[in-house]
Amino acid sequence: MSADLTTARFPDLAAGYESYYLRACHPDGGLGVWLRYTVHRRPGAPPAGALWCTLFEESGPTATKVSGLEPAAGDWIRIGDARIGPGRATGAANEMAWDLRFTGDDPMAHLPFGFLYGAPVPRTKPVSLHPVARFTGSLSVAGREIDVSGWPGMVGHNWGTQHAERWIWLHGMGFTGTGDSTWLDLTFARIRVGGRTTPWVANGTISIHGVRTRLGGLARDRRPKVEEAPDHLWFAVAGKEIVVAGTAAAPRERVVGWVYADPDGSEHHTANCSIADLSIRVARPGRAPLNLRAPGLAAYELGMRERDHGITIQPFADGQ
Repeated sequence: MSADLTTARFPDLAAGYESYYLRACHPDGGLGVWLRYTVHRRPGAPPAGALWCTLFEESGPTATKVSGLEPAAGDWIRIGDARIGPGRATGAANEMAWDLRFTGDDPMAHLPFGFLYGAPVPRTKPVSLHPVARFTGSLSVAGREIDVSGWPGMVGHNWGTQHAERWIWLHGMGFTGTGDSTWLDLTFARIRVGGRTTPWVANGTISIHGVRTRLGGLARDRRPKVEEAPDHLWFAVAGKEIVVAGTAAAPRERVVGWVYADPDGSEHHTANCSIADLSIRVARPGRAPLNLRAPGLAAYELGMRERDHGITIQPFADGQ
């Protein structure tokens, strides 16, 4: 497979999934959009594309999805008539439509070693093409026009042969009193190996005034502490001479629930809020602790097997 992190992988996957996605929020928080361009491929079947769109606001999410579209490589990826590529994302799904332009920071690979992106494990390969970005353009939701000019956000890409057994995605930007050079982008995963589920492993980066520091990794002393639920998270994760700890939370009525399918026919439920509140504390030797807050500007996603989580699941199947 190509070493280019933007290249579409689905043509080379006999079975698996791939997503290009973005999120953007009003600079004051509390209003945001999350878009996914997704391809799913079951063994022996052709790839099937889908478009996902969620508008998050304080009154609750508005979500829609269109499945069964034809995917194609081009730009980065095309799903039916929708496309996403360098600097632009366009498309429509039912009552939602978007035409967005973006610029952003350099890519960030979540996994700590490049060879892992070609290895069988981990089965999910996450990348942030722009871990922080700025958007212009517009979003239309049931006739309501929303100007996204100046909104901060991010653009991501992941692919794989199987979702993790349990996962968390946490993204923070727009921290009070900072600019675009300060952000947090983390994934946490528990995977199934040999019939057992591993402890949590974290991978990601914190950027503080433009200085990036990798967090987590495979070493035992980098293993994170995690307490998670669909509407809140507490975590602590270490890097080299740094520890980042914090909380993410959102009222349940602002959380959207989706079905995520795997190529083997199994399913996860996923709870996502892209206007969550995030507070973190950064500890570094010889420095005073740094406290950062991003009210209504963070993304928190939990993928899980349980069904008794109390989050309303959107009425859209996956993997079709």
